[in-house]
Amino acid sequence: MAKVLIIDDDKMICDMLSRMVGRMGHDAAYTLTLTHGMKEVSSGTFDVVFLDVCMPDGNGLEVLPKIREASSSPEVIIITGEGDPDGAELAIKSGAWDYVEKPLSIHEMTLSLVRSLQYREEKGTGKPRVALKREGIVGSSQQMRACFDLLAQAASSDVSVLITGETGTGKELFAQAIHDNSRRADKNFVVVDCAALPGNLVESMLFGHEKGAFTGADKAHVGLVKQADGGTLFLDEVGELPLSVQKAFLRVLQERRFRPLGDKQEIESDFRLVAATNRNLDQMVEAGKFRDDLLFRLRSFTMELPHLRERRGDIREIAMHYMARLCDRHATGTKGLSPEFLETLISYGWPGNVRELVNTMEKVLATSGDDPILFPKHLPTNIRVKVARDSVSKEPPAKSIPKPHEPVKALASLRDFRMAAASEAEKEYLQNLLSLTEDNIKEACRISRLSRSRLYELLKKHKISIPG
Repeated sequence: MAKVLIIDDDKMICDMLSRMVGRMGHDAAYTLTLTHGMKEVSSGTFDVVFLDVCMPDGNGLEVLPKIREASSSPEVIIITGEGDPDGAELAIKSGAWDYVEKPLSIHEMTLSLVRSLQYREEKGTGKPRVALKREGIVGSSQQMRACFDLLAQAASSDVSVLITGETGTGKELFAQAIHDNSRRADKNFVVVDCAALPGNLVESMLFGHEKGAFTGADKAHVGLVKQADGGTLFLDEVGELPLSVQKAFLRVLQERRFRPLGDKQEIESDFRLVAATNRNLDQMVEAGKFRDDLLFRLRSFTMELPHLRERRGDIREIAMHYMARLCDRHATGTKGLSPEFLETLISYGWPGNVRELVNTMEKVLATSGDDPILFPKHLPTNIRVKVARDSVSKEPPAKSIPKPHEPVKALASLRDFRMAAASEAEKEYLQNLLSLTEDNIKEACRISRLSRSRLYELLKKHKISIPG
């Protein structure tokens, strides 16, 4: 018997789903607000959560990662009456099992629940998890745990893997980890930097050549593809692979056979392929810069690595991990990281992702001298300036410009004037309150000292909507 939680502000939908769950022989509970729903998730053990997006006290998609982080890691089925493509994409990337638009179909909801429970049962009876080898990959956020699950799946098979993500997110580290956790771990991990391949020697470097195959070939050369025989071939920045080579490489992927330059016979290589790119290969296909048939081969299994600003909760762990390693490597003695130092790191946007953060830690260590504690002043100036600028209001305060006196033609009564002014001031206060608390109703009630019902009443009066 499974336990199912329904979080929706429409009681009719809650009752309908509760009856459906009950008829299937499972236990159902429901809440009409996100706040109560999150309390239920944190205090109970649920297998599946039906989650509405547009709730009176917030957006369901924003709490989806927190629900997935609960101890029971429930499957989440999103239900919404205001579906949109961006919301659907965000839901799936955040780990939702399904995304269903209202009005709800009992058949569709039943099937989704059955499939999610079937998946949980099969996952629970699978092989026990073993610790992954993930040298240099640091983080324990929900986003990273999802990546580790994909890593384990990829390592358990020989299927081709395409890793995508911004520069500096750790694509090569994940490729190495896939190899290290696979059955090929004791064989070569061969890296091919497609962006650095010399145009006139690409095929020679990949496939090798015989002595005398071209001018300057004074001895035979074993290509990178053959060097990966039995192991893993990692094509880094695969989007930079020249079109002239893509066709030849496609056949190598299909047949695992190729002919070195100047050789009369084909040779074999039993390699496992992992590729990575920070480019949009679908757009490159549309522009005629990448072969669609090669893309199909590359993306048998895909992993998208999150950028660092998407998982700020990992920044502290990453910074402390690499600072400890750097201090040990350079024998400088342990350095402490002040709360202000860490807060500045978390506030920065990190366009270069983890790679930029690690490089920053190296610079800090080099410039901090004998200082035992690191403070924001130890950080590069460009980072401190960016954080400082972002902390200041981007719009300068409006200056009041005196207006010339005009003859007064009509005035409202003093009572009406006061009421209108008070109403406008009240509306402005509520707007500033929601902006300050980032639409957190609980925090808004605490600051304003209003009850939740009174706050909602005032928001409705002034036609102020809460996103979601």
